[in-house]
Amino acid sequence: MERVTTLIDLIRHGEPVGGSRYRGQIDDPLSATGWEQMRRAVGHHHPWDAIVSSSLGRCLAFAEELSERHQIPLEVEPRLQEIGFGSWQGKTKDEICRYDPGVLQRFYRDPMNNRPEDAEGLADFHRRIVSAWNEILNRHANKHILLVCHAGVIRMVLSHILDIPLANLFRIKVANAGITRIECLEQGDEFLGQLVFHGGVLS
Repeated sequence: MERVTTLIDLIRHGEPVGGSRYRGQIDDPLSATGWEQMRRAVGHHHPWDAIVSSSLGRCLAFAEELSERHQIPLEVEPRLQEIGFGSWQGKTKDEICRYDPGVLQRFYRDPMNNRPEDAEGLADFHRRIVSAWNEILNRHANKHILLVCHAGVIRMVLSHILDIPLANLFRIKVANAGITRIECLEQGDEFLGQLVFHGGVLS
């Protein structure tokens, strides 16, 4: 039986306009620095059979440019949007902590029970990302795919394939324009994901 191996590269968007903040699903565009980060991360590499992008502009604009430049098919997947941060969306760390200095510490220590008001729950986020991930794998089996997405999405994919508890999700650091590579081997009706590198470079 032929072995089915699917290679997925995930790249986080570069710096958006407005700098570092809990942006969530606010649709800020990439800054000039963000564009430079993403172009530098990819360089002249274009080994992908398809590009799948979050529908948010800080991902999609670069995905569209890359697709057009190298004639790589592009799919837009709204389920790859960042986790919704509720009342924290658009705010900096200082703004969030202004009236409660310990609020971020409590969140990172136990994000399951200390999420922002009106935020998307981690279990709901997990279902959304894993659903999209499984469909992408089935649709593009035995290919090399680029996902242009967000830090939270990359964390959730790593949590899924490495069986990391959701409570530990935010212990995974994901840099702007950072690249993660996952190799998925088909086993029956499922894919077994193996982490090749996180925060590495294309070769």
